[in-house]
Amino acid sequence: MNILGISGFYHDSAAALLRDGRMVAGAHEERFSRKRHDPGFPKLAAEYCLREAGLGVDDLDYVVFYDKPMVKFERILTTYIATFPRSLPSFTKSIPVWLKEKLWVPNVVARELGFQGEVLFAEHHQSHAAAAFLPSPFEEAAILTLDGVGEWATATMGIGKRESFELINEIKFPHSLGLLYSAFTYYLGFKVNSAEYKVMGAAPYGKPRFKDLILSELMDVREDGSFRLDMKHFAYDYGLTMTNDRFAALFGQPRREPESQMEEFHWDIAASIQAVTEEVVLRMVRNLHARTGLDNLCMAGGVALNCVANGRILREGPFRELWVQPAAGDAGSALGCALFVHNTVLGNPRKFRMDHAYWGPSWSDDDIRSILDARKLPYKALPREEMLQETARLLDAEQKVVGWFQGRMEWGPRSLGSRSILADARNEENWKRVNLKIKFRESFRPFAPACLAEKASEWFDIDRESPYMLLVCQVREGREIPAVTHVDGSARLQTVTRNAHAEFYDLLAAFDQRSGCPVLINTSFNVRGEPIVCSPEDAYLCFMRTDMDVLVLGNQILYKEEQPEFHEDVDWREIYELD
Repeated sequence: MNILGISGFYHDSAAALLRDGRMVAGAHEERFSRKRHDPGFPKLAAEYCLREAGLGVDDLDYVVFYDKPMVKFERILTTYIATFPRSLPSFTKSIPVWLKEKLWVPNVVARELGFQGEVLFAEHHQSHAAAAFLPSPFEEAAILTLDGVGEWATATMGIGKRESFELINEIKFPHSLGLLYSAFTYYLGFKVNSAEYKVMGAAPYGKPRFKDLILSELMDVREDGSFRLDMKHFAYDYGLTMTNDRFAALFGQPRREPESQMEEFHWDIAASIQAVTEEVVLRMVRNLHARTGLDNLCMAGGVALNCVANGRILREGPFRELWVQPAAGDAGSALGCALFVHNTVLGNPRKFRMDHAYWGPSWSDDDIRSILDARKLPYKALPREEMLQETARLLDAEQKVVGWFQGRMEWGPRSLGSRSILADARNEENWKRVNLKIKFRESFRPFAPACLAEKASEWFDIDRESPYMLLVCQVREGREIPAVTHVDGSARLQTVTRNAHAEFYDLLAAFDQRSGCPVLINTSFNVRGEPIVCSPEDAYLCFMRTDMDVLVLGNQILYKEEQPEFHEDVDWREIYELD
């Protein structure tokens, strides 16, 4: 049985393909379209999944959509009516899109993919819950989903057993922890549904002096984690912005202008909303444990990407084990809705446990050399072991910044060693250089460390694996890795096993053998505002547009000083025959 799951029309569209209940391929549309957080129908991602599986569209048994458009449309109309006439500008912008496309998913699927079979629908938080529990390592687990909003639900609690699960409680729109966090993201001058992680990164620079104000004036939180927001401070239910003038008046300052200087006030605002989020999530987790009595917890939804909160759940919460879907946001729901149909609706036993996140396209060494030779680009092709030793030498002895392109592309928002930019974590200058001259991003944002899994506990205060960069822990005292140590001594850790990614593991091992340090900076292979690179051509363009020193494509090494002169005013996509 072949089932294609798709998510789209809001942000981070994606497609995932199951064959007899096992994941074959999955990818975000943005990686192919090169549009950051692409909200469109995931045609390119779906076509890739079919290619990877060697299937035609007629081989599909079902296409499954990740939410129920009619129910969501009902919520939108109900909200617009309740907030009229303030909602009129938003109404006139939103409704035509719904009437033209978003309500007619089977028609869009037929038009874009040529699929004439049955299109099924899951509820938004059913898709999140399925993505959290069904590919997890647990036979039985509690489930917590948290995001902005689906149809009506903004958070759900559930119980998963074997191939099915039940949602036992929910919080409904407009009361939303995800939208509350996005409101503060907007207030701090960052982009909603894109830059919430910047707020998390900014929080350790401030003090949570507004936490009590938020809890007393913006929301009413119960001991069980349920809450209501005071909507008179927000505009997302009726307007084109997240907050209104009352929100700004409450904190005594207007919204920060995007790209302007961050002041002490802004750091403190970030620290405060992060502290509130952690408090609410911990209350929810404790209540869920009390209700279920289970040892295992699975999470998904955009809020589950808050790895600082996840770290506190493990340290302070009652659950023994935590598993978070690596594509916890809406992209992961493409997988979730497909699994929901295969396992829960059709009753097929679970055969798939997600033990890695490498589900995207790959290019062989022959493919890569053909691309480079066709463009007459100089490179050195080495046997695998020599490539690893040379890359480790460049990172250690020469302190080079390396673009690293190996194997299948990652599923989820994090680069995990397939499409990564790497550098020596011991050198603080690398943090400054990669941030400002390669990634072109804000100086306050930290980098994540990748570490050999068996040595992680020697370098970080952690007693388990963290393969998807979804846990924050403290760097152990005496371990000097300043390029990945945040201002509060924490790090967003990735642990690497050889089973998950042999090339990346072997590179870390080679670097450790040379330097005595099993840790590298691992940041996504992109520049600010662009998606992570997908193809060798994407990688080369990013390499040439930045101060990266070396590009490793499979077993091919390219040195910056040997490359032909690069001119930004030239259409390089045309020269390199890119689409």
